[in-house]
Amino acid sequence: MKVIASSLRKGNIVEKEGKLYVVLSAENIHPGKGTPVTQLDMRRISDGVKVSERYRTTEQVERAFVEDRDYSFLYQDGEGYHFMNQETYDQITVDADVIGDMAIWLQEGMPCKLSMFEGVAVAIELPARVTLEITDTEPTVKGQTASSSYKPAMLTNGARVMVPPHVASGTRIVVLTEDGTYVERAKD
Repeated sequence: MKVIASSLRKGNIVEKEGKLYVVLSAENIHPGKGTPVTQLDMRRISDGVKVSERYRTTEQVERAFVEDRDYSFLYQDGEGYHFMNQETYDQITVDADVIGDMAIWLQEGMPCKLSMFEGVAVAIELPARVTLEITDTEPTVKGQTASSSYKPAMLTNGARVMVPPHVASGTRIVVLTEDGTYVERAKD
């Protein structure tokens, strides 16, 4: 199925010269002068080689037909990451290179979408937001404005995020899984 390059997102599967590539990052660049372009960083599924391509935003790209299925994350061990199909209760093991940098956000029982191509998982899509607790952060400084300054915080999963100064250790916060940025305090 042909789609325009600017519509591609992280996790999409693209077919190029008979080989499948998973999109690692997609950035639309609009220079002040000249043609807008889409910069795609991709990984070849067959051997893991990373490539970078640049397309005009209106250029047609072949998007591979993959089946998205709902799974829930079970656990991770030496073999890889284990997921269970929500409907059939079948379990599947996914290699670490498919999960990539999303692995840090995986939580037990988390619902995920796995893109399957010929029975093999080739990409993963996590929920947009995840709620985690802060284990360590600098103490609040009285009189510090909350508008523009941020401080580093360590989460229960080991990730580091920048949080506003009023957020203390032990607070549950909502984080975007796409780039690991702070959204808000958890409302639970």
